[in-house]
Amino acid sequence: MTDPINPTRRSILTAGAAALALGGLSATRTAAQATNAVSAPQGRRMLGALEVSAIGLGVQNHSRTFHTTIPNRAEMHKIVRTAVDQGVTFIDTAEVYGPHESERILGEATGTIRDQIQIATKFGFNVDLETGEWAPGLISDPSHIKRAVEGSLQRLRTDRIDLLYQHRVDPTVPIEDVAGAVRDLMDEGKVLHWGLSEMGPNTLRRAHAELPVAAVQNEYSMLWRGPENGLLALCAELGIGFVPFSPLGYGFLTGAIDMGTSFAPGDFRANTSRMDPEHREANLALVELVKAWATRKNAAPGQIALAWLMAQGPSIVPIPGTTQMPHLLENNAARDVSFSQAELAELNAQVAAIDVQGARMPPMVAEWSDVEAPAQG
Repeated sequence: MTDPINPTRRSILTAGAAALALGGLSATRTAAQATNAVSAPQGRRMLGALEVSAIGLGVQNHSRTFHTTIPNRAEMHKIVRTAVDQGVTFIDTAEVYGPHESERILGEATGTIRDQIQIATKFGFNVDLETGEWAPGLISDPSHIKRAVEGSLQRLRTDRIDLLYQHRVDPTVPIEDVAGAVRDLMDEGKVLHWGLSEMGPNTLRRAHAELPVAAVQNEYSMLWRGPENGLLALCAELGIGFVPFSPLGYGFLTGAIDMGTSFAPGDFRANTSRMDPEHREANLALVELVKAWATRKNAAPGQIALAWLMAQGPSIVPIPGTTQMPHLLENNAARDVSFSQAELAELNAQVAAIDVQGARMPPMVAEWSDVEAPAQG
């Protein structure tokens, strides 16, 4: 008999939907990133020229959780403010989350603390600017970008966006045109830094050449190590920060999911084959690994997964999301978990030895990743 996931259990950020060789690879990558990094105070990190907290907070699910429940709005405000009180000042949202509602909730929560935080939001999905209705396709037409940002500013109750991402690459719009629209917004003081998410590597190079990119936001965790296949090295080369979404593998790496877990209707995770029972059983080796290290380091499994990510480079800033106060406090405490060089080499080798089974997202969602923007005409 299976039990559905309890809605009071962990809820982690999702954006819709080449293994690490040995410890020496991590050390090489860390050194490469340090070469281009600007130093930041203790507990802070640099995303390009943007200084943020070493760990962030994703608020996608503050409008609707994986379990399709609607969280208490006042409690979501409290979670945001508690995060800031604890020094977590980098908060991530998007126009498509809700749609629109996640931005509204964040704006309500941060009115009196706006100058203490760095807000990241995103454009790029085909969301009606007035109604918030989400239609198929992607849209990064320059005029649309500017109108989308005006809507985000209103919902966030702010006069500027610290970090604006193109959420997914529009295959019909040259990235130079996108950069031009963002530059205009920067000239107006409405956007301070920009980034891309799940883009192809050539598009990242072109974007950075046109207008320096502060950060890339892609999925990255022990459960999905795709960025290690060249993308992290490219970001280090260009001096671009890296923001892993779903750093806890949609809750998997916390130990909240086992072979007895079933998913609520509409839960994104039910449509990812790595959660299918035949794949989940093999992937649970990762959960056993983080549990073993949690015992060894007197920490929680999720804290090990987050600390491991932060140890992969000085410009890596994970953004775990949650709607539960205990999970917020647990995630934030991952900053206190550290590894010696020998421990990190050992853990890297153990993670690399586990062959994750199944796809990270449904095929339709996967089509939006690693897309190269067209050349300018």
